[in-house]
Amino acid sequence: MKTTKPPTGRQRRTVPLSRRSLLKSAAGLGAISFGVPAYVRNALASSGELNLLMWSDEFPDPVIPNFERATGIKVNQFPFSQDEEQIYKLQNGHEEGYDLCQPTLNRAPEFKEMGVLASFETGKLKGLPVLIPSILDGSKILWTWEGELYHLPHCWGAEGISYRTDLYKGDLAHLSYGSLWEDAVKGHIQGRPHSLLLGIGLWWDASGQRPSNRMLDGYVDEASFRKVWDPILEFAVNHRDWIKQFWDTTEMATSGLMANEIWIGQTLDRQAFALKNSGQRVNFTSPREGALAWVDGLSLTKGARNIDQAYEFINYLMTPEVAAQIADGSKYNPVVVGAEAHASGTFKKNFQEAFPDDAMDKLWLWPPEPLWYRNIRSDYVTRLKDAISSG
Repeated sequence: MKTTKPPTGRQRRTVPLSRRSLLKSAAGLGAISFGVPAYVRNALASSGELNLLMWSDEFPDPVIPNFERATGIKVNQFPFSQDEEQIYKLQNGHEEGYDLCQPTLNRAPEFKEMGVLASFETGKLKGLPVLIPSILDGSKILWTWEGELYHLPHCWGAEGISYRTDLYKGDLAHLSYGSLWEDAVKGHIQGRPHSLLLGIGLWWDASGQRPSNRMLDGYVDEASFRKVWDPILEFAVNHRDWIKQFWDTTEMATSGLMANEIWIGQTLDRQAFALKNSGQRVNFTSPREGALAWVDGLSLTKGARNIDQAYEFINYLMTPEVAAQIADGSKYNPVVVGAEAHASGTFKKNFQEAFPDDAMDKLWLWPPEPLWYRNIRSDYVTRLKDAISSG
């Protein structure tokens, strides 16, 4: 979920816009320095250091400074802003310069094939029992091979239902992806095309109208994809008049809610919370079928030399108080059960309202996307856009 901006217009192939590029102005690939610092490449084992290859916005102050003061361990920070940059830095033996890296959950097949990671000794992970079960299960399912675990969740974000509290008059107690297609909101919804299509499928699956194993049947092969997605695309095309706009940037999603007559739609949680926190009449919640969620994690590199320090750091992060500091500073969601109770009042209120009751158990974690899947889905997205453009 974090690559580059997709082609627009009527181009025949689109690539989903990364959720991270929607939330911040990341440097373009042409401006990124992919080189590995010399002193990292040649680092010797250290009793008091940790080399962290990290998402640039996921360790806000005072998380790392507090850890350094508490343990005496110096954290050497090597930030990146795109998955491709991280992968480049870990290839060709460069993983030896880093102790911990941060793969995104659905990139498991790439990292397994690269062979740059080392498995965790789970007995050393003191905080493992306090991680949110549904999110930890995502790591276990996708990142366990040969009986060993290679990934732990660090933070996450969601895509769900945002709505104007003064304009949307539907049933707030039963918000669903299906709420976007009710007659009362015709001409006033927004979303990313591929997410809107996915939401229709999740709605149908949950209602029993068209079971699809929560849309995972569409990931099996091309024939299965078409069987699941053909009726979804047909429905969306037939309901194209419901769609006021597609968005592919934070600015577009925000302007839709504030100035373009959007009453309800699918957006990322941080987009809606930013408006809500600024006093706008906007809210966000997980639909009853489950919010779509991305997860960034932590992994040991095969060349890690400061292993004890890495476990010390991970255990430090797996505490409610530190997880709350990460959430408050980054505005990404914590992976530790109950961490929101230690966060600011604003974050706590937003989190608890957005993910009430069993919402955490229903999270839909983005699976790995094979190339064939991305290509076919891009074609379906283009067909939906063409149908809307042609009226």
